[in-house]
Amino acid sequence: MVQMTRLLDAQGLEISHEGHRTRLKWHRLRKRFSDPLFSAEVMAEGFAAGASMELDLRVRADGGFVVLHDRELEGETTGHGPVAEKSVSDLSDIRMQEGDRPLILSEDLAAMMQSTHPAALLQFDMKDDYEAIGARGVAHLATHFRDIAASVIVSGDSLDLIVAVKDKLPHLLRGIDPTEKLYDISKANDWKAVEAELRADLSGPTEPDTVYLHWPLILDAANEGLDLIALCQDEGKRVDAWTFTLKDPEAGFSEEEWLNISALMALKPDQITTDEAPATERAWRRRMTA
Repeated sequence: MVQMTRLLDAQGLEISHEGHRTRLKWHRLRKRFSDPLFSAEVMAEGFAAGASMELDLRVRADGGFVVLHDRELEGETTGHGPVAEKSVSDLSDIRMQEGDRPLILSEDLAAMMQSTHPAALLQFDMKDDYEAIGARGVAHLATHFRDIAASVIVSGDSLDLIVAVKDKLPHLLRGIDPTEKLYDISKANDWKAVEAELRADLSGPTEPDTVYLHWPLILDAANEGLDLIALCQDEGKRVDAWTFTLKDPEAGFSEEEWLNISALMALKPDQITTDEAPATERAWRRRMTA
């Protein structure tokens, strides 16, 4: 049992505090920041270990998807132009800039997800809105991800898209990210208005399983007496605090990082998004046993 615990500790899966377990989600399929962006190899490792992982999806011209963050191909790949104007054949010769790797298509994802650890969770962060994706894109998701073995959560800031996914794929988990909207409300109004807006989202038609919130927003609200995490958890929702990444993974937490992660963990998030999962877990253990 001790050996198994050490194995899991080394994998960057979670950290614990006062009896509460917080999962560490691998941001953009990176277990470590030094990993290449959107690595199929890291994803396979995460599937085997039962990790929580996130990838970004951009819609293609044919209604399918490709694993990319940017709207344009130039930033991450050897290609050029808007992703939304490209079909599968257009993308076949394009490679990721890191490692000369082929792009991961949604069809590839579906094939990879037929056999996974039961605890594995893969977040599809949809980077286009419903207007761009449309009924055809949602139908593509329904066709390819209806019978997969892995747990999937579909997230985005387009509430119309999440509702459409709920209607077509009700068995998939759903996530919403109201961060940008809540930041705007906090600046224009006050934290009571933020609370009212978030409550409306939680009870809205998306019926989210998880709410994704920028960790500084969570701490800003807490400093003003508003516990956004407790608010969501009281409504039966999980909270993912994004994206907390150590500046120096070998050295561990700086004093400022330690103050922030301590304050965040005291609020008991269900998950923290990070580009340095094993280092975060290691740094946490180091501080707690010092």
